[in-house]
Amino acid sequence: MATTTTTDATAEEESDADSALVTARRQLERAAAHVEVDENVIERLRHPTRVERVSVPLKRDDGSLDVFTGYRAQHDDVRGPYKGGLRYHPEVTEDECIGLSMWMTWKCAVMDIPFGGGKGGVAVDPKGLSETEKERLTRRFAEEIRDVVGPKQDVPAPDMGTDAQTMAWFMDAYSMQEGETVPGVVTGKPPVVGGSYGREESPGRSVAIVTREAVDYYDWDLSETTVAVQGFGSVGANAACALDDWGANVVAVSDVNGAIYDPDGLDTRAVPTHEEEPEAVMSHDAPQKLSNEEILELDVDVLIPAAVGNALTADNVDDVRADLVVEGANGPTTFAADAILEERGIPVVPDILANAGGVTVSYFEWLQDINRRQWSLERVHDELESQMLSAWADVREEFEARDVTWRDAAYVVALRRVAEAKSTRGLWP
Repeated sequence: MATTTTTDATAEEESDADSALVTARRQLERAAAHVEVDENVIERLRHPTRVERVSVPLKRDDGSLDVFTGYRAQHDDVRGPYKGGLRYHPEVTEDECIGLSMWMTWKCAVMDIPFGGGKGGVAVDPKGLSETEKERLTRRFAEEIRDVVGPKQDVPAPDMGTDAQTMAWFMDAYSMQEGETVPGVVTGKPPVVGGSYGREESPGRSVAIVTREAVDYYDWDLSETTVAVQGFGSVGANAACALDDWGANVVAVSDVNGAIYDPDGLDTRAVPTHEEEPEAVMSHDAPQKLSNEEILELDVDVLIPAAVGNALTADNVDDVRADLVVEGANGPTTFAADAILEERGIPVVPDILANAGGVTVSYFEWLQDINRRQWSLERVHDELESQMLSAWADVREEFEARDVTWRDAAYVVALRRVAEAKSTRGLWP
C-alpha cells in the first residue's frame, strides 16, 4: 500500500498553525494577492536574510554556570539597516524571531522609515535573574552578536523582558569593544546616554493615535466610546491613559493576574502600571474583577489586546463583542481568528500600523544619535503624530480603494514599498 508524506511546510502549518512565522508567511501571501509584485520577490520575502544563533554563558551570583540560547533574525534590509527588539523570555525560539522580524520589515515600510526588519532575544526567564545577572547576560549576549549589529547594520531595541537599562548595558558593552561610544547601536536607551524622550511611551501613544483616528473614521464620538485594554504594561497603559486624557471611556484594563472593570469608566492614571508596581492592577479598587479571558468578551466599542501574541484565537474569537479591534501587542490575533472577525464584520487595525510608534521614535532616536543633538519631548510627540497620521492616511487610502481589510491594506502599502526598493536596487550578482 502506497504511503504519502507531508511536506515540511505543510507539517509546520498543521502542527504550529499559530506560530509567528507561519502567521507572517500567510499574511504575506494573502497581501501578495492584492498587489502586483514579482512572485520571485514574494518568495525571497518568505525567508530571512540571516539568523544568528549563539550560546550565552552566564555566571550566576552563587558561582554556578548556566548557558542560554540567543538569537538574532535579520529578515530584510533593502530599505535600510535591520531594526527590531531584543526580548528575554523562556519561549524565545528561532521561528518566533524570524516571524517577528518579518513583521518589523512591514512595520518600517508602512511607516516609510529607512529600516528593515530584525528581531532577537535570549530564551531565559528574566524574573529568575538578579539585576547583576541580567547585566552580565546582556553584556555577554552583546559580545556574541557584536559582528552582526551596529548603527549602520542592525539596531536592536527593548522588547518583552528588556528595558532602557538593558539597552544601556548593551550599548556600553558594544562601545567598549569598538573603542568609542556608539550610542546608535541600539535605541530605547535612557536619555542620559543618548536615548530619546518619549521613546518608552511611544508604542502605546501610537496605538491611542490610531484608535482615535479609527473612531473618527467610523463616525463615532470619542467621548462616548468605551475601550477595554488587555495588558497594562508599557503599551497598554500608555494607550489607555492617552485615550482617557483625550476623552474616551476606558472601562477595563488587565495584567497577568486579571482585569478590573467599571462600566462608568476607570481613572487610568490611578491604576498602577506594570513598571510602577508589577502585577498590581487587581489591587486597584473597581466594581468588578474579571479574568484575562473575560476582558476580551466585554461588550465595548474598542478592544485593544496589548499583552501577548495569540490572545485572540479560533477558540475564543466568537465571544468577542467589541465593534473594533486595535492591536497593541505584536501578533495578538491568530490567522484563523482574523478570518472569523472578518466574517463577522469586526474590523481589525493591525499591529504593524497601530503599535509602530515604538520603531518610529526609535528612528528619531537613531537620528538624534547620529547628529548628536537631542530633541525635546514636544518635538518627539509632534513628529510622531505627523508620522502616524501620514501612515494612517496611506493605509486608509488602500483600505477604501481596494475594499480589503485594514490588515490587507497595511500589508499592501508595506509590500509595494519593499518590492519597489528591491526592483530598483536589483539582485546582485
